[in-house]
Amino acid sequence: MLLLFAFVLVAVTTIFLLLSQIMVNEDLKRTFPVGSLDAIIMDTLTSENQAEVPKHWERQLKEHQYWLQVVNSKGEVVYSANAPDDLPRSYAPGELLRMQETKRYGPYDVMIKLDNSVPKSVLFMMGFKNEGAVAVETLFEQYASGGVVGESDMARLNEELRQSQRSLQIINSEGEALQSFGEPYTIRRYEPLELIRMKELQGDYPTQITVYLSEETDTYWILHQARLAAYERQPLLKEIITWTSIIGGFVLAVTIAFSIYHGYRYGKPLLLFISWFRRLGSGQYGVMQTETERKKLYRKNGKLRRKYKLYKEVIDGFNEMTARLNEAEQDRIRLEKTREEWMTGISHDLRTPLSSIQGYGHLLESGQYSWTDEELQAMGATIRDKSDYMIELIQDFSLAFQLKNKKVPFEVHSVELREFVRRTVLRYVNDITMERVAFRYEEDDAPVWISANDKWFARMLDNVLMNAVRHNPDGTTVTVRVGTAEGQAVVSVNDDGVGMDEETLRNLFERYYRGTNTEEQTAGGGLGMSIARSIALAHHGSIEAESKPGEGTTVTLRFPADARKPLGSGSLPVA
Repeated sequence: MLLLFAFVLVAVTTIFLLLSQIMVNEDLKRTFPVGSLDAIIMDTLTSENQAEVPKHWERQLKEHQYWLQVVNSKGEVVYSANAPDDLPRSYAPGELLRMQETKRYGPYDVMIKLDNSVPKSVLFMMGFKNEGAVAVETLFEQYASGGVVGESDMARLNEELRQSQRSLQIINSEGEALQSFGEPYTIRRYEPLELIRMKELQGDYPTQITVYLSEETDTYWILHQARLAAYERQPLLKEIITWTSIIGGFVLAVTIAFSIYHGYRYGKPLLLFISWFRRLGSGQYGVMQTETERKKLYRKNGKLRRKYKLYKEVIDGFNEMTARLNEAEQDRIRLEKTREEWMTGISHDLRTPLSSIQGYGHLLESGQYSWTDEELQAMGATIRDKSDYMIELIQDFSLAFQLKNKKVPFEVHSVELREFVRRTVLRYVNDITMERVAFRYEEDDAPVWISANDKWFARMLDNVLMNAVRHNPDGTTVTVRVGTAEGQAVVSVNDDGVGMDEETLRNLFERYYRGTNTEEQTAGGGLGMSIARSIALAHHGSIEAESKPGEGTTVTLRFPADARKPLGSGSLPVA
């Protein structure tokens, strides 16, 4: 009989606890986050120097983007959850009083509650960054005209709000809706307490509201947006433990043993992940796993050990992420190095002609010398040449930018490629300044037609040919071939010069890059081959290079054949 009474008593107590828990959950669901601070205080074990907040509350705060701090009587923060970096670790009396009065700290809305259940009271502070307030204030500043939205801005505001899945209502002091925008909202008039209920009992409404008051026009801008996350019911773990503890200490002992086992099994890999995060945080992307860690993770056959198989996807994700970060870091280093080298080179390229112009300017300005007509003409020619060089350099910068942003006018027509390239090569053959380089031209027997813009196609060929001339010694032979391969028109420019190393070849078509395989600084801004690639792409073609140090370089351009003209039957071997 006594056992039956004890069983009934335990059952009634359990049911009472369950009903109480359900009622608390429902109340918190309606009042979260306003009513949640009291619940957090009830569930937290506090003392003067520490506080233990249940994990489910930490998860709730993180999901709703709230932060929590517990401050002791000395103003020191003894507990912090999801707190931003700009929150202090201790507070002065004046700061706490100001927060008590204004309910704000910097950009954060703050709720404050004093817990007197400990010998020395502690202060609970829960806050969040009110993004809605910033958003509605921004909308008011951007669209408000006399407290409402003008007709010319209505469509744009509607589109902006619908894309962000929000709605905006503008009401007067009587609660009448003057205008509505964004997602459909049916309320046309608010009752006196309705807006207060929507802010205090957020769980009863599908949206979270933020109100902006325009004192000048006595209008209220109400921004409705979806709540960040639904309230999660508090777990019933304590009640379950209370009920199961009656069954016996054996089950509890077994549960503890299993908990220790699984905690060791699943918690140990987390320590490994923490060390990886630390390396990533310090920028050590090249070494994700030490030799010791690899031995812990993998067997000799390369497979994961059994206790780490649960985290296989996580480990693979870490490996992939680290590889990408390492690649991005190496790219950043290469880009920074390229920029520094380019700045050095371009400074030199501009300083040299400017020094000549400045020197002649000083001589002419001083009036200390008498100059013959021939000397003046020579000075003028030098100044003009240097100026032309700088203008050409600046035009290259402008062209590179225009091509990158597709701002260059581009009209194409049918061009017979053999004749076009032949004439281009002939100009170089007849140029007496090119006598140190020999040019050869080869072509297929059949005509090769493409759609091209004469001006820019010629510019592309000039850049490729000048690159072969500038970066090779006297006596180099440049061979230009025109033909077809695999249904495409092909132009190849081959030289038997010094060739390029791997780094120069890899960066040949990058903007501002200058080769490292020449002993002397060459003219130009490092844009020629980048411009050539942009022009080739604009013609729906491609450009690639093959080279080895001491074996010369071959640059191959491929373009779609003009469908309106027959393609030659000849072919050109392609490497």
